Amino acid sequence: MAQIVRQSKFRHVFCKPVKHESCMSDIRVTEITWDSLFCDVNPKFIAFINRGAGGPFMVIPVNKIGRIDKDYPFVDAHKAPCLEVAWSPFNDNVIASCSEDTTCKVWVIPDRGLSRNLSEPAVELTGHQKRVNTIAWHPVANNVLLTAGGENVMFMWNVGTGEALLEISGHPDQIWSINFNYDGSQFVTTCKDKKIRILDSHTGEVLHEGTGHEGVKPQRAIFVKDGLIMTTGFTKRSERLYALRAPEDLSTPIVEEELDTSNGVLFPFYDEDSGLVYLIGKGDCAIRYYEVNNEAPFVHYINTYTTNEPQRAIGFQSKRGMSSEENEINRIYKLTTKGVVDILQFFVPRKSDLFQHDLYPDTRSTIPALTAEEFMEGKNAAPNRQPVNAAAAAAAAKPKVQVAKKANILSTLAPTAAESAPTQSYAERPPSSQQPSPRPSASPRPRPVVDEDMGIVPMREAPPSRPASSRASRTEIPPKEEKGPDPMKPKQAVTLKSRAARDEPGGGGQTPGQKRAAAELERIKRDQSRTAEEDTLAPPPQAARASASPRGSVSSEVGARVFDIHVPQNMDELLDDLMKMKAVLRQHERRIRMLEEEIADRNMSNAYSF
Repeated sequence: MAQIVRQSKFRHVFCKPVKHESCMSDIRVTEITWDSLFCDVNPKFIAFINRGAGGPFMVIPVNKIGRIDKDYPFVDAHKAPCLEVAWSPFNDNVIASCSEDTTCKVWVIPDRGLSRNLSEPAVELTGHQKRVNTIAWHPVANNVLLTAGGENVMFMWNVGTGEALLEISGHPDQIWSINFNYDGSQFVTTCKDKKIRILDSHTGEVLHEGTGHEGVKPQRAIFVKDGLIMTTGFTKRSERLYALRAPEDLSTPIVEEELDTSNGVLFPFYDEDSGLVYLIGKGDCAIRYYEVNNEAPFVHYINTYTTNEPQRAIGFQSKRGMSSEENEINRIYKLTTKGVVDILQFFVPRKSDLFQHDLYPDTRSTIPALTAEEFMEGKNAAPNRQPVNAAAAAAAAKPKVQVAKKANILSTLAPTAAESAPTQSYAERPPSSQQPSPRPSASPRPRPVVDEDMGIVPMREAPPSRPASSRASRTEIPPKEEKGPDPMKPKQAVTLKSRAARDEPGGGGQTPGQKRAAAELERIKRDQSRTAEEDTLAPPPQAARASASPRGSVSSEVGARVFDIHVPQNMDELLDDLMKMKAVLRQHERRIRMLEEEIADRNMSNAYSF
């Protein structure tokens, strides 16, 4: 089954322009109508062919921001309009220019840029009889420059000495473009006679020749992957198109596709490290980019970046000027008609912030592989290469530290032995009341007994030294034998009875607890009524006599009544008295609460006739 989505790491390349606040502005580019880029850039400087008398061009540091003054220093290069500029691939301070004054000049720019106008070239190359149309540096040999003139003649120059190494003739018409292959052993040209030619760099011999595009407007050609050639041009109906051709058969393209209808010449830019091709047209607002590989259809469309401003000049940055920390793959400097330099950055989306080695293979180095003399001797060599990010490459080249693996200490430890004392569950633990108290007591206290029916804690016998009062003896309830709860018997049983049974004398059908509660309530009422009658009939107290009793008790006689007041002698007696008072209070509170509940039940039964 064929794959629906093509697998490629450059399939999602996107463009992100730099804000205008971080770009240059107010650049006055030349107004000549020549099919040239009018711009070139390297990691240090950017050059624009600007407007002015003669053939001047400006050299500005690439990191400069803001407006460029009108009196900014420039290179006063030629006496006629400058047509093209090109930076040396091995020295970022050396730039070549060609002009309509039939000369080609080489300039050396100071490291900090121009502080004044520069008018003295390092080398002046004179040999053409007409204007110099285009120039190209040799990609491998040092100080070797190729120029093409209006008289349809090309010269290979040794820039170091200023002499012409080779003169190449044979083109019947105007030469539009020249471009070297990977190692510089060949170069391709396009001519006004619609022919595409591949020539040998050492001898100037034509190796391959074929018919290009049918249009009469300028066409351009560059070398791409595996020695293939990509051309851009026009059809007879002025439709722009591109084609991929093999050197052995230049007349029959492998792939050909029409793009649109326009008058602007399409300039192809090729990134040999990633295999991406950018098609940029003069006066266009769009930049198309493709990936070229060995999979059919060989030229894969990726995307188109479109703006509102047309491009007047274009510069393509080398890989040495990329920001590899942000996964930037290419950078294009575009000068608009308003004089603003738009910086277009192309990124490969990656989630990791680490250096991506697969995106940045080693690129061309600034160290030449050949000298001009070796090149003229007929030698060829592959270009020297250098890492894009030297720090990341050095870190990757360091030998990995060999860590000695140790045995797992934890795996040799024995498991914790079980404790000898068996653990107790919550149900087996003794209640907290049986645990010894942290505060020692003088004598053990009897445990109170709780009545299951009444919920009353009856009092134990008073110590023999303290006489019990008559009221206490009347209110004391005999203790009931403790019984454990029966698990088969519910704690509270509800029995529904008829009204006649409940209305029987004595409260027939009542539980024993209810009977005792009713009897206790009647007894309290009788005691209260008797006490009220005695208080009413008793005369007011005349005198009080007190006598000491055993254990410090004081007897006070008021009228016919005698009250025994007990005074505790020590802390234990005081605590005993307090506990007894609390027990009595709980008894009375429990009785009153049960009586209130009984009264409420009776009122409820009478109201609803239960």
